[in-house]
Amino acid sequence: MTRQWLSAVLTLAVIGLVRQSEAAEPAPPDARAASAAQFVQNIVTAKYADAASCFDTAMAQAMSPERLKQMSSSLIQQCGAFRETGETRSAQEAGFQVVFVACKFEKQTLDAEVVFDKDGKIGGLWFGPHIESRQSQYSTPDYVRPNLFDEREVTVGAGEWKLPATLALPKGEGPFPALVLVHGSGPNDRDETIGANKPFRDLALGLASRGIAVLRYDKRTKVYAAQMAASKDTLTVKQEVLDDAMTAVALLRNTPKIAPTRIFVLGHSLGGTLIPRIGKLDEHLAGLIVMAGTTRPLEDVILEQTEYLSSLNGAPSVETQKYLAEIQRQVAAVKSLALSADTPASTLLFGAPPSYWLDLRGYAPAELAKTLSQPLLILQGGRDYQATKADYEGWAKSLADRPRVTFKLYPDLDHLFMEGTGKSTPAEYDKREPVARKVIDDIAAWIATQ
Repeated sequence: MTRQWLSAVLTLAVIGLVRQSEAAEPAPPDARAASAAQFVQNIVTAKYADAASCFDTAMAQAMSPERLKQMSSSLIQQCGAFRETGETRSAQEAGFQVVFVACKFEKQTLDAEVVFDKDGKIGGLWFGPHIESRQSQYSTPDYVRPNLFDEREVTVGAGEWKLPATLALPKGEGPFPALVLVHGSGPNDRDETIGANKPFRDLALGLASRGIAVLRYDKRTKVYAAQMAASKDTLTVKQEVLDDAMTAVALLRNTPKIAPTRIFVLGHSLGGTLIPRIGKLDEHLAGLIVMAGTTRPLEDVILEQTEYLSSLNGAPSVETQKYLAEIQRQVAAVKSLALSADTPASTLLFGAPPSYWLDLRGYAPAELAKTLSQPLLILQGGRDYQATKADYEGWAKSLADRPRVTFKLYPDLDHLFMEGTGKSTPAEYDKREPVARKVIDDIAAWIATQ
């Protein structure tokens, strides 16, 4: 579920929200770059009030100096001591001017993505793996056979929420079975880019090499960040995930060379958690695949992940203990029976609106999966600290008596289904490692039998 809106759900995360203001007028890149670099420098040198003074109105409401302090503490826990800021680069995204500032920490380098509004105020802030890692270190896995398929650009949906997408289509007459890939939390691109890795690209190219068409698309929260922020008070996983997944399925059913009765959906992380809801929305799907989907309440998973990451640096400092106490308070607020549509988002986990938490309240993915008619494939990495063996066991226990369920546990794989050893940490995502061949083989073999 990496760079995302709910911070602890997948490594480093969206820390702010792009406000619903007008897009930024282009300013001299050097001016914005200097402002962004100073802003980041203020955060990492504990000048939180100075940093917060640069926010626009909406961002100021969502991100107080105290919350910046918590965020800085979390970054240091995960990445080690801050060293220095490095190069900057500027871009226009969805009409907003964005500056990326390289931030060098003891254990890894991150990019701070700083979003400016038309008045030069800061309306959004994210931290994610350094851009050079994402671009230069990606390599095509050796299990991909480019001569066996073609890729073409398509569009998922129409109108205000249309999304750019890529369809990997095997060569030949078909009709071919087809798979939709559904992302984890946050503003993911179609490849689910995380550090140096692109697990959705690995899956798409690997499975297309085995005769399966694969559709992947940029997530709505990435393409329409400002519009999503404008409706954040009523946001649920329906708008974030479910609507576009259903639209992608409809696109495949109307695509030449695709077998309309052999459409499958694969969800990773949050996408995996929501697979039972997707199955209920379309009972004609040929099969459903859960990759690292959680079965426990999301707020509990966030707290567990935060505690795990805090433990990686040994005994927690006083600041770390305060940060953990604040996360515990926010979890309690999410669970409180007093939670309502009027509860301020600023009091809840990472500023997510009450509508989001109320929609997920009572959702038991594994229990809902018992009522599905479609075959299920449940995949889990044994080294995953984000969706853990406890979640896998939750699926296994609930679905023990349900027919047409296949379980696969890979002891040496992490959340991205990459091979490794020892404790999994966020830093390993910066090293290029493809989705393991055995995962590609198992998915392809399972689809062939459905």
